[in-house]
Amino acid sequence: MAVKIRLQRHGKKNFAFFHIVVADTRAPRDGRYIEQIGSYNPNTNPATIVLNSERALAWLNVGAEPTLVARRILSYEGVLLKKHLQGGVAKGALTQEQADAKFAAWKAEQDKKIAAKKDGLSKAAADKAKAAAEAEAKVNQQRAEALAKKKAEAEAAAAAKAAEEAAAAEPAADAPAQEA
Repeated sequence: MAVKIRLQRHGKKNFAFFHIVVADTRAPRDGRYIEQIGSYNPNTNPATIVLNSERALAWLNVGAEPTLVARRILSYEGVLLKKHLQGGVAKGALTQEQADAKFAAWKAEQDKKIAAKKDGLSKAAADKAKAAAEAEAKVNQQRAEALAKKKAEAEAAAAAKAAEEAAAAEPAADAPAQEA
C-alpha cells in the first residue's frame, strides 16, 4: 500500500484551511486517511502551521512520500532536515549531539526569521495607520480652512450688503426731508 503525506481541504469557498494527513494514495483527497498529523492555515500572515513533527518523521522513516506542498511544509518546519541529520547519525558521519546542535541552530535561525517577519508586518500596519491619520488630519485642516474662508467671504458679503442698504436708506431718508 503506497502512503502519502498530503493536504486535506476544509473550510469554505475562497477561505480554505487544510489538515495535514497520512493517507493511502488511492483514497480521495478529502476522504479516508490513516492519521492526521497537523494543520495548515494559509489565510493568516504568516501562514499558521501546527505539525506533530515526531509523527511526520516516523511516517517519513517508514516510507511515506510527501506531496509537493506537504514537502514544503515539512521542510519549513524542519522535519526533512531532522530526517537528513538522522541519516548522517545512522551512517556515523556525525554524533547525535552534533545533529541536535545543528538542528537547534537551524531552528533558532528559523524562529528569528519568523519573528522578524511578524515585527515587520506589525510595524507596517502601524505605519499605515499613522499615515492614514496624518492624511485625515490634513484633509480636516483643509476643510476647516475652506469653511473659515467661506465664512469670512459670507461675512464680508453681508457687511457689504448692509453698507449698501444703509447707503440706500440714507438718501431715501434725506429725500422726504428735501421735499418738505
